[in-house]
Formats: sequence, structure tokens, C-alpha cells
Amino acid sequence: MTSDLPTPPYDLIILGASGFTGKYVVKEALKFLNTPSSPLTSLALAGRNSTKLSQTLTWAAAPNPPPPSIPILTADTSDPHSLRRLCSQTRLVLNCVGPFRLYGEPVVAACVESGCDYLDICGEPEFMERMEASYFDKAAEKGSLVISACGFDSVPAELGMMFNSRQWEGAAVPNRVEAYLSLESDKRIAGNFGTFESAVLGVANADKLMELRRSRPKKPRPQIPGPPPSKGPIIEHQKKIGLWAVKLPSADAIVVRRTLGALTENPGGLPGRNETDEHIKKREAFWSTVKPAHFGVKMGTKSLLGIIRIMIVGLFLGLLGQFSFGRWLLLKFPSFFSVGWFRKEGPSDEEVRSASFKMWFVGHGFSDRSLVSQGNTKPDMEIVTRVMGPEIGYLTTPIILLQCALIVLSQRDDLPKGGVFPAGIVFGPTDLQERLQENGVTFDVISKNAISH
Repeated sequence: MTSDLPTPPYDLIILGASGFTGKYVVKEALKFLNTPSSPLTSLALAGRNSTKLSQTLTWAAAPNPPPPSIPILTADTSDPHSLRRLCSQTRLVLNCVGPFRLYGEPVVAACVESGCDYLDICGEPEFMERMEASYFDKAAEKGSLVISACGFDSVPAELGMMFNSRQWEGAAVPNRVEAYLSLESDKRIAGNFGTFESAVLGVANADKLMELRRSRPKKPRPQIPGPPPSKGPIIEHQKKIGLWAVKLPSADAIVVRRTLGALTENPGGLPGRNETDEHIKKREAFWSTVKPAHFGVKMGTKSLLGIIRIMIVGLFLGLLGQFSFGRWLLLKFPSFFSVGWFRKEGPSDEEVRSASFKMWFVGHGFSDRSLVSQGNTKPDMEIVTRVMGPEIGYLTTPIILLQCALIVLSQRDDLPKGGVFPAGIVFGPTDLQERLQENGVTFDVISKNAISH
């Protein structure tokens, strides 16, 4: 926001605060409200139902009483005036109202119009790319920073890919990095119905995403040493990390490619709104160590039976998601069609506490870039790294979203003036990885090995 405007009353407004994920975002935000060295000094909750929002605040603050200083504001995504009023009162909106394909655009439009910043937890590629196409220029002009996928979708993939890429030091270069996601729990793994609904709508609107991409100018692609990787088998047994795996059509790979595309256009990263010379050097030094690679994501389980289960759910989604009666069936009986993974009431607090994730990044590349120019097409080096953290939807997602928000609030001049971006290109050179480490999401180098052929 420009400096001649009055400072809005709130640092942060959480929209959709009473939803399944929203209430955990509130719980995480309260940890940083008015604590030493935190930039978060004022906070408001917003949504359609003030009674539910008050109940959320009581739940999130327990066992302490809810802080009296947190106002409850009413706003509805179907009422643009209520959203504009909301955005005029804050520096930053955290949007937790999904599916974003149905409810996200009015919030983005209001934030851009008001010039306030926007972060969300969206994992829907069509929505993200459509917002970039529709609002980039106006957001850049108004000084509104719009960043999607600031949760488990897709920050672990983005930072995890960069973390692996930065281990290829000196003349070494990666060719491809494959991520293997393993969800673990002592109890049964249960997901958020909203995530399932977004997946169903994603299948239904896959043609719209293709249409949008065809209508957009082609972006430059990064130069990646070596040949493109082959497709490989449908089911893979990755013995090194003890997982069976199958390719996952997730937002992660698309978001990572968008960040690598933005980096190709801006090799030193994105200039900050009012950054110091020292920060410019730091930003450019960081990006000089990130080496692009082909990237894909696979879902991993410890047994072949788990892979068959994943494929059955994928088959139901792919077949039934294409027509309206099929979508009705999927959304009416989510537990049946997801083989028990998703249910309308979401997981219990106990199921959330007992769950965790591991995301392994297996990078293949060349110990020396010159090997490629000599006609060597087979990688001779492998680097394995790992990102680990608590349950993905209700614990890891709020942790990431809040740390992104605190960076926006405390380091705004180092970030781009405005525009619509994936998280990686904005937060890559910041201290987001270190912040996540401090809050339970860890990054480790597992191994570096030569590959013998």
C-alpha cells in the first residue's frame, strides 16, 4: 500500500476462519499475536456466520479465554461490497474459503482493488493461473501482492525442490528431481472434504485449464542440462526410500514449473518494493544457487496394496468427475469413493495429531555440466533430500500460511510491489525455510552418491 494512505486497523484478517482448515489457521495465528519480535499486533476473523466465528475463537484459544481484542467481522464471498469493506481494513487477507474455483475470485478482486495483500491455501491450478491472467497487471499497479498455494500445496514441494537443487554445488547440475509423498499415521488417515471437492471440480474443469493455457502467451522454459526424462513405469518400487509409488496429478509440479518459469524470465528473482542494496545482493546470490530441473510428484506407500487403493480412487475421480451425475455421486458419498480417506465431517483432533508426512526428493543429474556437452545422456550422480512435518491439511498448512504471512508483514519492502505469483518465486530468498524448521517442518540431506552404469 502506498505510504500516504492511513494505516489500516488490522495487520491480518483470516477469511473463512470457522471452516475446517480456517479454525486451525486461527489457532496458529494466536501463537504469534503480540508476542516478542512478532509483527502481528492486530488480527480479525471474518466469515458469514458470527456465532460460528466466536465459537472458533473460543476453540482456538483454549484452554485460555479468547483474547478480547479480536473482532468478528461478517463478509460473504457473494457480496463484493462486504469484501471491499473487509479489505480496506487490513494489510493482509488470509483466504481459507474453498473450493477457490467457486469462491476465490471475488476475494482476489477485492484485495487487488483495495491494494491489500492476499495469501491463500489453494491447490487448484486452474484458479491460480486464471487469477494471474486476469489480475496480474492491476495487482502490480495497485501494489497488491497476490500469492496462492501458501500451504501444504505447494510450499514443501517448492522449497523442497529448491533445497535439493541447491545441493548440486559447483559444476554439478540436476537433470530431474522426483518427489515422493508419503502420508503416515498411527490412526487412519482422513482428509478434508473440501480437498476432495476441489479434486472433483478439478477433473470436471480440466478442459478449461487447457483452454486458458492455449489463450496465454507462451512463457520461456528453463534450460535444463541433459535429455528430458523418460515416462517410466506406472508403478515404481523406490527401494532406497522403501516406498511403492504412482504418479500423482497434483498442483505441486505445476506450481514448481510456474516458479521456474518466473525465474527464467527474472534470473535474479523479483525486485523488492523498496529493498536495500544489501538485500538485492542476498536475493541475487540465492537465486544463482538454484538450478532448474524437470520435476514430478509421486504418491508413495509402504505396500503395493496402498498403491492399488490410490489407483482405485484415481479411477473413480477420473471416470465419474467428467459428468454431473458422477460428480453428484462422488460428493454425496465421499467416504465410499475415496475408500475411506475423505469424509464430510473431516478428521478428529486425535487423527490430526497422530498424522505426519514425509516428502522425499530424489535428484538425478551430472557431477559436471561438461559431461552433457560431451554427449553423456545418463546421469552419474544422485542426491536425496527430505522434507518432513506434521499432518498436512490442518497442522502443516496453517504453519506455512502463518510463516508466509509474518514474512509479508515484517519484510514487505523486500518483496515485489504487487502482482500475482506462486509462493516459491516470492519467498525463496527469504528466511521461510528457517522459519519452517523452527516450527516443525524440517529439511534434511539424506545422501549424495555417484551412479554407476
